[in-house]
Amino acid sequence: MNRQDRLKLFEEKLQTSIGVIDGGMGTSIQSLKLSDTDFRWQQFANWPKPLIGNNDLLSLTQPEVIKKIHHEFLNAGADLIETNTFNSTSISQSDYGLQEFAPEIAAAGARIARETADEFESNNKGRLAMVAGSLGPLSKTLSMSPKVEDPGFREVNFDQVVASYFDQASAMLPFVDFLMIETIFDTLNAKAAIIAVKKAMDNAGEQVPLIICGTITDGSGRTLSGQTTEAFWISISHANPWAVGLNCALGAKQMRPHIADLSRIADCRIIAFPNAGLPNAFGEYDETPATTAGHLSEWAKDGLVNLVGGCCGTTSAHIEVIVQSVVGVTARSVLEQPEALRLSGLEPFILRG
Repeated sequence: MNRQDRLKLFEEKLQTSIGVIDGGMGTSIQSLKLSDTDFRWQQFANWPKPLIGNNDLLSLTQPEVIKKIHHEFLNAGADLIETNTFNSTSISQSDYGLQEFAPEIAAAGARIARETADEFESNNKGRLAMVAGSLGPLSKTLSMSPKVEDPGFREVNFDQVVASYFDQASAMLPFVDFLMIETIFDTLNAKAAIIAVKKAMDNAGEQVPLIICGTITDGSGRTLSGQTTEAFWISISHANPWAVGLNCALGAKQMRPHIADLSRIADCRIIAFPNAGLPNAFGEYDETPATTAGHLSEWAKDGLVNLVGGCCGTTSAHIEVIVQSVVGVTARSVLEQPEALRLSGLEPFILRG
């Protein structure tokens, strides 16, 4: 099935039901307790820097591990899987000295997800398996200085961020149904990513829908760079995303009021994939599948969301229960907002006629 046909069928499904995205890839990898040697395998056996924790590299060195995780989420009932490419940019891979391999890593992650989805569809007639190319937030930020004594200092500039995201998006485009800019804590990074993916699509002559997901980092109700949920939406709404949402940082209980805000103001689909609660003292997530699913089911029944799933700490067991919890729930209706001048800094400014 080609991309256009898959998207048409998926959109038809979402008119009446809630879509489900997969769970935490990082959590699934960490549960395997892989060693540095496992990450290196033969290709990078003599690499001078430690590679343990570079999850995206496993798409090159341990592709069957990544494919198995994708299959677990699809078998649990997920409609949409994310590529293992959260850090597949030259900027993020430079932490390991692997910046030159970033496009190859991105392409491998997208190819594995596509192959897994195609295999699943062929073995499960009537089931769709959509693929979203994941573009993470980067290990460097454009809005904030890493030096307390020098607030004007930046480790990268805007053009460098655009170029890094452009290479990643270009590498993934042949394989994905969506591009997803996710876990956004710095809206300026996201704006660079938006420019990059639009440029990549124009360059390739291929258009895929864009999903954009921000991150509210704490109880302040703001992104790390200081924006409220509404200000964040206004800042990225010009990209006309297919869906917008929030993920990571918070558990579902803490995320709900911010998803409710976004649902009230966004004139596109709403996607939400929170963590399995807040991490405990050991950095682990204790929230059970039933608890996470209970929250997301309430959101769905209250008409707040179109797609749900899980981020850090969520496993295939979480996704299976989430799928069951939203069966038969009517999808949120996409809003039509009245025309107005909408501006934003850290806060929104709306001028209506």
